[in-house]
Amino acid sequence: MYPRLNRLFSTGGRCLNVAVDHGIFGEGHFLSGIGNLPQALLTLVEAGPDAIQLAPGQAHLLQRLPGKHKPALVLRTDTTNVYGQALPSLGFAELMEGAIETALRLDAACVVVNLLWLPGQPGLYRDSLKNLQRLKAEAERFGMPLMAEPLAMRPGKGGYEADGDVEKIVPLVRQAVELGADLIKADFTENLDEYHRVVEAASGKPVLVRGGGRVDDHTLLVRTYQVMQQGASGVVYGRNIVQHPNPRGMVRALMSVVHEGVLPEKALEGCRMADT
Repeated sequence: MYPRLNRLFSTGGRCLNVAVDHGIFGEGHFLSGIGNLPQALLTLVEAGPDAIQLAPGQAHLLQRLPGKHKPALVLRTDTTNVYGQALPSLGFAELMEGAIETALRLDAACVVVNLLWLPGQPGLYRDSLKNLQRLKAEAERFGMPLMAEPLAMRPGKGGYEADGDVEKIVPLVRQAVELGADLIKADFTENLDEYHRVVEAASGKPVLVRGGGRVDDHTLLVRTYQVMQQGASGVVYGRNIVQHPNPRGMVRALMSVVHEGVLPEKALEGCRMADT
């Protein structure tokens, strides 16, 4: 497992993973910024994040690019219907067949799978638990790092949204670790000062923070700085990068915060300079 983790993390144990696997969820509103995925990927690769998260059908766009120095591949292995504009009558989470074999063929550094908890959706939760356990058995056999994405959600405007209640996030994170997750991808807590509890619940496993929906640049960089100061190992951001008017500049700003501990205001200046 460790050769792959070493491709994912810097020597300081930090990682910026850019998620562009949104198309797999079948939601049109997720496609803004990645409609032309080949071009979006070229922009991201040039910006130089540590990793890019893709679904199996599009991962070749990254792995066929020539040269040794490009972001590591994190491979999405499941899909779900909980991101729609309306609440589904039956929530599901489906694991792809042969996910680890596919990850090996694509030279992925890591695979990622959801662990979803939504009120009134016990079947979805059960599906997620089964998916994680099935994937872990195969991942362990072949030395493939497994990133679990424990997400507590609640009804929002039209559909479900992230629930930042630390009392819901912490036990779900701990459950993912107990089931064998090698990395954790978890939401921000509503009170950012409590994020250290999420890191503690991960029991030494690296925690990467999920970005969620679009926010302004200053808010994003401040949030990132705060969670990194509390022990997070990095971030997994998608829409806050690919929908940004200057994706290269935002990647570079985030890399400076994640890897160097640069203050948000200074990182924001760097993003603006990169845009001129």
